[in-house]
Amino acid sequence: MGTFEWKKYIKRGIMLSSIPLVLAACADDTESDTTSGEDPSANDTGDSGNGGEVAELEFWSFWGSGSRRETIEAIIEDFNSEHDNINVEHVYQPWGDIWTKALAAIAGGNAPDVIVQDINSVRQRAEAEQATNLEEYIEDESFSEKFYPQLWDTVLYEDEAYGVPFNTDTQVIFYNKDAFEEAGLDPENPPATWAELEDAARALDIESGDGYEQIGFYPRWNIGPDVWTLNADEGVSWFDDEGNVEINTPEKVAALEWMLEWQDYYGRDTINQYEAEFGSGVADPFISGLVAMRGQNLNYYVNLQENAPDDLDFGVFRLPEYEEGSGHWTWGGGFVLEIPENTDNPEESFEFIKYLTSTEVQERFGMNSFDIMANIEANENLTTHPELGERGLEMYQMAEKSLEKTVITPVPLTAPDYIPLVNTQIDAAFLGELTAQEALDAAQESVENLVEQNQ
Repeated sequence: MGTFEWKKYIKRGIMLSSIPLVLAACADDTESDTTSGEDPSANDTGDSGNGGEVAELEFWSFWGSGSRRETIEAIIEDFNSEHDNINVEHVYQPWGDIWTKALAAIAGGNAPDVIVQDINSVRQRAEAEQATNLEEYIEDESFSEKFYPQLWDTVLYEDEAYGVPFNTDTQVIFYNKDAFEEAGLDPENPPATWAELEDAARALDIESGDGYEQIGFYPRWNIGPDVWTLNADEGVSWFDDEGNVEINTPEKVAALEWMLEWQDYYGRDTINQYEAEFGSGVADPFISGLVAMRGQNLNYYVNLQENAPDDLDFGVFRLPEYEEGSGHWTWGGGFVLEIPENTDNPEESFEFIKYLTSTEVQERFGMNSFDIMANIEANENLTTHPELGERGLEMYQMAEKSLEKTVITPVPLTAPDYIPLVNTQIDAAFLGELTAQEALDAAQESVENLVEQNQ
């Protein structure tokens, strides 16, 4: 399919079939809620520049319950009280539905004024003319400097901003300190390299009959092969900075072989059996003690706060280096704030976005959600915030360290549906149908063909 045809399909709303797969990696940063949202079609806009009328803005998010909803609605209330000419209404849309509803609303001409969108697909929406170019509203040339550079890069399409970063995440490893002590490991010195991680896992394994009472670690539980391969390849994901396909590099092949060795060690049946027992709350394998170390995004801390017993002594460490000196590379996702194309009050909408991404408001949101915020100063303030407590401070201090080597992977315009092509081959390797080299060679060829078709 040529570029022109591809653009037509996107503008008709049949875009980004790969987005659900990308968003799945960020799902731990969300709160699900089955409560129906308010009617998104009731978008009564005013003209703040004509006779003192108030601009009525509709803001869509998937923050439907808990601290995130309480916090965002309190922030909106404060914004409205501070702005006589703007009134913002928060409309909750369920996770998973919000983006399909947004596509339909944009196509139907009744889009919200501001929406929380996936960070990895900004360029697709810009290319499809579904998001507003924000350059004319960004009056301060230093505005972009408030945000982590890798996050700001994701909102640029042809060097112009089509969104503003709101929050992000980073993949780390949580570990049970008591289990470390019982296994004769130093709980204050967690593994720093892959070799040390493997040694620690073996020491933490507790066998019971034909199975395990405790599994030290399994790399595929909550951290995907894409993260481990970029960790091994010094932060290079399936595409390099120039957009070249970099799937079957020697480092990535070695990383996949390493993951397959873990599966062979525990046995595919054992892995499947334990995965079937995984649940949420007290059934979470880390909380229940079934797993001594577990990869997660840093926001997993909220789950531990809510569900872990008080006596669970845990810590967190960065993804270990592939080898000493190669770097603690990891992956992050996140969300941005966008103004859909052709809305009535883009200037007032951007005023609201500036408010939501200001240092004070970002710090406030992070304080209540333990999200990693896109605003650098806000995160730095949270690393020393006295109200967070020792454990909370530890989380934000870890976020600051981990973000130094956190890679964001926007979906390339030339390969919008590449993720299933890669995952299909990797799954074949874990089923024993292909070697690591064969799987990544096949994925390389498939994605290269996709890029060629879309150029």
